[in-house]
Formats: sequence, C-alpha cells, structure tokens
Amino acid sequence: MTDTTTNPGERRRTAAGIRSLTLGETKLTFVPDGQATLNARMLLPEPSEEFWAEHADYLDEGGHLMASVGSLLVEHDGRALLIDAGAGPITMGPPLNTYGVITGGALLENLATLGHTPADIEAIAFTHLHADHFGWAWHPAPGSDRPVFAGIPYLVAESEWSQRHFPEAQGMADMINAMAPWVRTVAEGEEIFPGVTVRYMPGHSAGHAAYVITAGGKKAVAFGDAFHSPLQIVHPRWENTFDHDHAKSTRLREDLLFELAEPDTIGFGVHFPEPFGRVEITDMAAWHPVDA
Repeated sequence: MTDTTTNPGERRRTAAGIRSLTLGETKLTFVPDGQATLNARMLLPEPSEEFWAEHADYLDEGGHLMASVGSLLVEHDGRALLIDAGAGPITMGPPLNTYGVITGGALLENLATLGHTPADIEAIAFTHLHADHFGWAWHPAPGSDRPVFAGIPYLVAESEWSQRHFPEAQGMADMINAMAPWVRTVAEGEEIFPGVTVRYMPGHSAGHAAYVITAGGKKAVAFGDAFHSPLQIVHPRWENTFDHDHAKSTRLREDLLFELAEPDTIGFGVHFPEPFGRVEITDMAAWHPVDA
C-alpha cells in the first residue's frame, strides 16, 4: 500500500495521498483531488469540549477536521472504474459550504501519476449528489465547454437521481444539469463493473449509495459519506449535521460497523485521512488503517 506519511498524529489531521491495495486481481487506489477543512463542532455538534481536547490530534490549529477529497479507482483486467469524482478545480466555502472550505483540482494529475488519462475510465459511479463528489463530472475541461469525462456513463443510484431536487435546492442545480446528459441510473444489487455492486444506503443523502467490491475472497465497502471521520466509528450515534435523515444515518452507521468488522472485510472512507481500514469491535468500535 502506498503511504508516505508515517506519524499517526500527523496522518489523522492530513488529507490522504495516493494509497493502494489489492484484492485478488482487483486493485483499489485512492486518487486525491484535494482536501476539506471542516469545522469540527459544526459537523459533529454533540461531543464536548473535553472530548475535542482529548482528540486534538484529529484537528488543525484552527480546530478543523482535515478531510480527504478524491475518488476510488477500481482496476480489473485492464479496465478502470472511478467511484466519485472529487470536487473539481474549484474552491468551495460559504455560502455553498458553511462548514469550512473544500479545495479540489488534483485528480487528473494524480490519475496521470498512476498511468491513466480520463479516456481510460469506462464509467464513474457516484455515491451521492454532493458537490465534493461529482466535481469533475460537471466542471468544463480547460478550453472546452464539456467536462473532461463527458461521454462515459455517470452511474447514479435511481433513488438519488429521482430525488435530486434536494441537492438542487442546496445550490447545486446548475452542476447537476451540466452532468445530466451522461447520467444512467443504477439499481440496488446491480453489478456495474466486475465484482462491483450497488448497495443503497440512504441517510446522508436521500438516495445515498455505497459500492461493494468483492475479489480474491475479500470484500471492500466504499461507503461514501456514511462516515466522514474515524471518530464516528467510535461514536456512530452522534448526529452529523450534513446528514439528510439523522435517524436513517444512525441506524446505517450502527449496522455498517458490524459488517465492516466481519473477517476479510475492508472499508473505504473517501474523507478519512487514512481511507482504507478495518473495524474492530471490543468494548467499542475502532478504525484500524490498512497499511500494507
């Protein structure tokens, strides 16, 4: 697994770089696009000041949680799929993002580092329609009026696409309209790529989806924004201000923890500082990054 940051405290408050692991004949790689600095107390309003003092290694000097922004590259037998498409070459702060600042723009460069161009990607599958997950799907490519990935299928859960009025009402209507010509909706349980199936996980957004990758006798769950931070692994019942439906999100997190704790199961958290990991449940659940 590629990982150039070794100090655990630094890793918890640093956006992830390129990191890879292999399941059988399938390779999974986190492709960074940028980072988000999120107001920790606004994102997770329930923890006490004492909690944040005890977990200061997750925060920068301004009290922000540092989150990764990017995509998951799935490679199998010469084929390539992206799950999510980063924020794109923009910076988003208030008023669209009232909880901090999200920056993107590095995805294509990092794809090139991995030996890929946009032409190598056969489809992009989206966990949900929030701007930090579909940026490169709508933003015009330099010198063009079309996105750099235009022409390939944009796979969106039917339940999310049919309820796109929710993100549109949050200021993303123009972005969603720009990607609409290439959208193809996908159903629960549909296999969209060898070993990759759709799993509906509503809660964070009205039709939020995850993608389950099985290969080599192992399973990886790309759970999108079911969790934003490893701290939610320990405290799954804490409300996340970003969530569309708090009750559904809480139930989902609790159920998902038990699945991620199963043998030969790996989680992928796109916003985690250490995006690949396993869950261990003793007295409490804990996220253990996969380092090799």
